[in-house]
Amino acid sequence: MKEYKKIGVWQTSFLGDAVLTLPLLKALKNRFPDAEIHYYVRNGLEPLFAGQPEITAVHGFAKRGAQKSLNAAVRFGWEIGQKGFDLWISAHTSLRSAMIAGATGIKHRIGYNKPWFNKFAYTETVDRRFDSLEEIERLFQLVTPLGIGLPAPRTTLTLPENIRADADAFWTKHCAKGPVLGIHPGSTWPTKCWPTEYFSQIVSRAAKAGARVLVFAGPDETAVANEVVSGANLAAHADRVINLAGTLSLPQLAAYLNNLDAYLTNDSGPMHLAWAQDTPLVALFGPTVKALGFFPRGADSTVLELPLDCRPCGLHGSKQCPQNHHNCMTKLTPDMVWTVLRTKLEL
Repeated sequence: MKEYKKIGVWQTSFLGDAVLTLPLLKALKNRFPDAEIHYYVRNGLEPLFAGQPEITAVHGFAKRGAQKSLNAAVRFGWEIGQKGFDLWISAHTSLRSAMIAGATGIKHRIGYNKPWFNKFAYTETVDRRFDSLEEIERLFQLVTPLGIGLPAPRTTLTLPENIRADADAFWTKHCAKGPVLGIHPGSTWPTKCWPTEYFSQIVSRAAKAGARVLVFAGPDETAVANEVVSGANLAAHADRVINLAGTLSLPQLAAYLNNLDAYLTNDSGPMHLAWAQDTPLVALFGPTVKALGFFPRGADSTVLELPLDCRPCGLHGSKQCPQNHHNCMTKLTPDMVWTVLRTKLEL
């Protein structure tokens, strides 16, 4: 087996996909300890992986910005090809990713055998086995030609020390008493969102039971976070709830999630940041299902979902329920969720 010296791994999909690829990166480093491993991710995610010990460098790809066009992507691929890589692994299946891989001209390029155009972009392709494997195991299909097999090594998200210290300082000041519950009511896909009034009920119950509650949301989700807090009717317990919507960077969010006693979230990118750090969590799955393979792993992770004939209605979710009832979320009641959460919080 050839000993590669400079390896590029391409994963420019969503945040969760980038986190799910970490075990593959660790396995590569274990197999080729002297190799440089360069991780290519969606632009904006680079700081999250800057402290990961398996990675030599993280590079961003502006797939929604300056590098959006196919011409720009091909130029980017050509530039990558000038950097001395001897192995290229692509975990992404888009035409643009295939064109970039082909443009690199790297001698050994591994990708999935579908879609059909991948056979022209990669020197070696593998079956993703989407219907029979979970996502981490699907990713490991890409390294079977390198003699790397399952099981996937246990991998923890590693953050810079100053980011961890910032989270610890916040905890000392605001979260010293009682268990701490984090909630994240937003998602890129509207149908993946549990009703805001249900989240409000959980905030109210947790605060009244003696927990601290941190509300997380990205800059585009501040309205829904504010709605959750205002609907909680906290009265005398308002000081137990802190709305952090739009105030944290992605690495800060990850560090705060690591310190939680429990986390309640929709099926979203931050969900993966939590389980990758062994944070006890409850994930609410509606239009998607656990069986698709993109679920939080580990003994402390609980997926709550309902056995409805209409599920799943897609791989990612959609803007509105195709059947106009959204039963997958509305029938997943606060009582069901609180029963599991309060056990994790030990209340």
